Amino acid sequence: MRGYYTEETNFFGNTNPKQLLEKYGSPLYVYNENILRQRCREMKSLISYPRFRVCYSTKANSNVHLLKIIHQEGLHADAISPGEIVFLEKAGFKPQEIFFITNNASSQEMEFAIERGITVSVDSISQLKLYGSLNPGGKVAIRINPGIGAGHSEKVITAGNNTKFGIYPELIPEVKRILKEYDLKLVGINQHIGSLFMDPTPYVEAAKTLLSIAENFNELEFIDFGGGFGIPYRKQEGQDRLDLKALGQKLDEIIHGWTTKHGIYPTFQIEPGRYIVAECSVLLGTVYAVKQGYNTTYVGTDLGFNVLIRPAMYNSHHDVEVYDENGHPVKSGEYQDTTVVGNICESGDIIAKNRLLPPIREGYILVVTDAGAYGYSMASNYNNRLRPAEVLIDKNGNDVLIRRRDTFEDLLSTFNF
Repeated sequence: MRGYYTEETNFFGNTNPKQLLEKYGSPLYVYNENILRQRCREMKSLISYPRFRVCYSTKANSNVHLLKIIHQEGLHADAISPGEIVFLEKAGFKPQEIFFITNNASSQEMEFAIERGITVSVDSISQLKLYGSLNPGGKVAIRINPGIGAGHSEKVITAGNNTKFGIYPELIPEVKRILKEYDLKLVGINQHIGSLFMDPTPYVEAAKTLLSIAENFNELEFIDFGGGFGIPYRKQEGQDRLDLKALGQKLDEIIHGWTTKHGIYPTFQIEPGRYIVAECSVLLGTVYAVKQGYNTTYVGTDLGFNVLIRPAMYNSHHDVEVYDENGHPVKSGEYQDTTVVGNICESGDIIAKNRLLPPIREGYILVVTDAGAYGYSMASNYNNRLRPAEVLIDKNGNDVLIRRRDTFEDLLSTFNF
């Protein structure tokens, strides 16, 4: 096992896990501003093509304070709901910096974006017709299914033959007919093949396919290759990072070849979400029970799947670091087969199964790494539990509360008594 990610990155700045939990309570999401800014800059420098845009996928994490930092770094953003648009506006994003990528949207949701002057992408023929009826003569984008999918779970593969997303290329003649019927201008095409790819090959092949489809349209202002850029969740096993340099070179090659061939130079954009925020956050929790099962040691914590659902939903892996009751890392002792569980009344409430971890005692602190993407954004009040607070370790290493913990009053506030 390699060293602890939080030590190598000085993740906690001027504080430590013990002090943070004493101040803000357990469990707790902690974010590191320097890492967040670094990931934004890595994506912005992915390719050398001058008309290149990075659109952060808000669904990965929509905390307004994080969105402000992402906006400061010069990223645009894509949204998939009116609520995400509201959060982006609050963070300072202008209409021209937001891309509304719909999926089975209602007319009210489309009108929400249209009224704000936000570009809308639709992903079916019926939705294109609906948009045309709402905004005849307007501008629109369409989401293409390139027939190539990739991802860490079948639940997050968003292109290919077994997904609900996108318009298939053979329907392009019908797309053109509807564009003409409603006098719509197609300003962009976009795609998304899936989430958490570590091999760039499927992404590059899908980009080539999208460029071939782009040749069917004359007035495109932008071409969006999508997101899905993976991060190494298994750092303790020495997992390699996604080779951004190699990926960027490949994209530069195909973009240069295509633009030179056709003599047109649209904006090219990508939609990273996970890559931007995943590694800038860890989830802290407290150990309240340790017991020996038939074949494994169970470590009981307050890290239920209401706080982090990815392991239960996707069978996803997150590295676990162990800190003692004083906030110091624990790396010694005889490592043992350990299963880390939460406090939700479900057998599937497992954060980490059959891991080799150092001896753990009640009162110890567990650090679940790479929790910034689809962590808090998918948290819930299941079992009427309270969602945790969120804290930012700023550029100077100081801790700042950026979202308070839920209260019982919050849970009751929407009822009409």
